[in-house]
Amino acid sequence: MAVTLVKYHDTPPFANHKDLHNVIDATQLGDVPWQCFLVQHTGEHPEVVLLWMDDKFEIWYRDPHAMAHNILANPTYKVDIDYVPFHEYDALDDTRRWKDFMSRDWAWQQADTILKDPEIRRSTLVPIILSSDKTTVAVGTGNNEYYPLYALIGNVHNTVRRAHRDALVIIGFLAIPKSERKYSKDDVFRIFHCQLFHSSLSAILSSLKPVMTEYEVVRCGDGHFQCIIYSLGPYIADYEEQLVLSCVVKHWCPKCIALQTDLDSGGAYCCHEHTNYMVNELHRDILWDEYGLISDLIPFTNDFPQADIHKLLLFDLLHQLIKGAFKDHLIDWVVKYLKAVHARATAVASFSGLRRFPQGRDFKQWTGDDSKVLMKVFLPAIEGHIPEDMVHAFHALLEFCYFVRCNVITEDTLNQIQDALHRFHCYRKVFDIVIPTFSLPRQHSMTHYADMIQLFGAPNGLCSSITESKHIKAVKEPWRWLSKHNALGQMLLTNQHLDKLAAL
Repeated sequence: MAVTLVKYHDTPPFANHKDLHNVIDATQLGDVPWQCFLVQHTGEHPEVVLLWMDDKFEIWYRDPHAMAHNILANPTYKVDIDYVPFHEYDALDDTRRWKDFMSRDWAWQQADTILKDPEIRRSTLVPIILSSDKTTVAVGTGNNEYYPLYALIGNVHNTVRRAHRDALVIIGFLAIPKSERKYSKDDVFRIFHCQLFHSSLSAILSSLKPVMTEYEVVRCGDGHFQCIIYSLGPYIADYEEQLVLSCVVKHWCPKCIALQTDLDSGGAYCCHEHTNYMVNELHRDILWDEYGLISDLIPFTNDFPQADIHKLLLFDLLHQLIKGAFKDHLIDWVVKYLKAVHARATAVASFSGLRRFPQGRDFKQWTGDDSKVLMKVFLPAIEGHIPEDMVHAFHALLEFCYFVRCNVITEDTLNQIQDALHRFHCYRKVFDIVIPTFSLPRQHSMTHYADMIQLFGAPNGLCSSITESKHIKAVKEPWRWLSKHNALGQMLLTNQHLDKLAAL
């Protein structure tokens, strides 16, 4: 840099990298410092005390209240933000359209609740949308697993979130307690692990609680001041994380009360009033076996007004549809069918850029992009080699996936989604020769998509693929850049620097 400035008789703005870092450290704009608190098991200790019971777990976080201020004040989003809920209609035929978060029924319902309180009725709703997901930064080099917690506000448009324009911010690193292998499935440890998650979220979000019932005046990116009232918005998570969030047993639905053995038979949506009543009236064993509820856990949403975790759980295109129903289910079923009917079958369609493995490969992990590419070529590859109803099942599922990934969902699109789902349920029965049951939670989640689209809008604006991409910038790249000594501390500082630079 200095060499290029010599001919201009000038000097570079920074003497060296230390000078650059000192300037960034001194910058106050966009600065939200990291804080830490410790959590320890406080329950009864058995005669043989396990190691994790005496451990102190660190939870690092940044004030989500301050982070929300930074997003609201950022002029970059001034034309890509909605301050009031609205219903969007097509001008040609007056039919409803669902796109950005504030055009959805959930935001409208929250605004109706605000209007009932004369103290805050003129306030602007700012929903805090959360997401968390464990990620591994390296394989085979020790304990390199991290548990980031992200937040964004529901007012910004979907295009901003998908474009990775720093509207999604990292606000914490949750603890990952470890136990000896033989005790890892112990009930006491598992309950502690899950309750630690909920308690950590409650503590991290505690600064938002006062401004959920009393408004505050905030200067926004357009230069105007708004009376802001905050609310816990939907939570982006995969199925395993949804079970922890909703305190529900594996293989049950965290959204409705359908029976585990026949999820698609339907059932009313869960709510915290119903869950609390069941917990107070029934024995914990009955709750676990017959209703799929874990009575020992208290969800973090119980500490916040107008928050019901069952209603806040979102769809997840990446894990429920692309990696779940398509890759883990249908493709696996076809492989089982081919093995059962043919000793060996290979069918690969000609496709530019397609990787071929004639000897086969046992992949331990598929990325979302791998599965998306496979979705493009799998249907022509299997046609003519398996029964026609199996092909129709794939066709119906792919139609469902493509419809729900649309940027704008119309009433006609909703009807097409429901039609594709109905056809998929009809045609998948042909696979009953290779699988014992169709009561699968990730496939069952498809029955809730139409309702959730009307509540929360187009799924592609609130998908876990957005947080998966954020993992790269907030966790994986900082880990690769830095020395591995006190890696978490260096990652915290790097993210703080990046947020300051984004605010400039």
